[in-house]
Amino acid sequence: MTRFRPLLAALIIALGLQPLGAQAISVMDPFNLPAAMDAGTSKIGDGIPYATGPRHKLDVYGPEQRGAPAPVVFFIYGGGWSRGERSDYQFVGRALASRGFITVIADYRLVPEVRFPDFLYDSAAALRWVQDNIANYGGDPNRLFLAGHSAGAYNAVMLSLDPSYLRQFGVTMPILAVGALSGPYDFYPFEYSEVKEAFGYAPSPEGTQPINLITSDAPPMYLATGTTDPIVRVQNTNHFAERLRAQGVWVTTQYYEGFGHMEPVIAMGALWRWRMPVLDDMVGFFQRFGAFPSGIPYVAVAPSAPEDLPDSIAPMDQIVSQLNAMFQPIEE
Repeated sequence: MTRFRPLLAALIIALGLQPLGAQAISVMDPFNLPAAMDAGTSKIGDGIPYATGPRHKLDVYGPEQRGAPAPVVFFIYGGGWSRGERSDYQFVGRALASRGFITVIADYRLVPEVRFPDFLYDSAAALRWVQDNIANYGGDPNRLFLAGHSAGAYNAVMLSLDPSYLRQFGVTMPILAVGALSGPYDFYPFEYSEVKEAFGYAPSPEGTQPINLITSDAPPMYLATGTTDPIVRVQNTNHFAERLRAQGVWVTTQYYEGFGHMEPVIAMGALWRWRMPVLDDMVGFFQRFGAFPSGIPYVAVAPSAPEDLPDSIAPMDQIVSQLNAMFQPIEE
């Protein structure tokens, strides 16, 4: 972990030069610098348009060494449906690529430009691009997994529960399983302004809630959350998992003790992976449902804590606290 010392020192100096709201760099940058991401991976598609418009572009990540077609993860980032950039989640794309997946991360339109359900249609359109093109990047469209964090977890779950979104774009790929981190699945009535802006105009508010759309046809789901999440309470995952099980859907829940809202997705990246095994928990779940029929092509090694990094140059907890503070609660 000593390789992180120079880059962290430089980043902390840069982050300290100006208030968070005025920064020219993203608060996510510490997790996306080359030395902080997984080696042996590459961005094999950059800014590819899947429809017209500036928010309709996607990136593709994969292992540097590629042979037979690989399983595909379509990852949807969060941001309260009102913020977010695919470039902020390069570390997730490379993390999954390091485990043998072709990973697609697409931008989508945000509130207030659009409201529910348009951001879901954008992801469905991006999945049509995946269906038509991912084989050219080494991916197998018949081994598709959805994943997401926060609002992105909501989007991923909704696409897997309501077939109308994918049907509208002619997407016929099977979704083998879903990995959802820190997601809201049962938050009506809408209590907070951010949520009201995104969903308050829906003609049937109850129809915006994943918990109301569960059927026995839902794909297997891995639901993970931090036990101290102040944005989406842990009860949200509990209730959703209970309803899934009642319908006979395979669901695995994982509760990361003492962690909040942003920590689970950040821990997918190499820089923070020593804090919790989110990446390998998710990949292990996907493997159970057909990701690698011939066996997982890597050996997972639990990273050690960077004990040699003093707090003065590696205040990761402070950065994560800043990230958590950017979000309003989604539900009580």
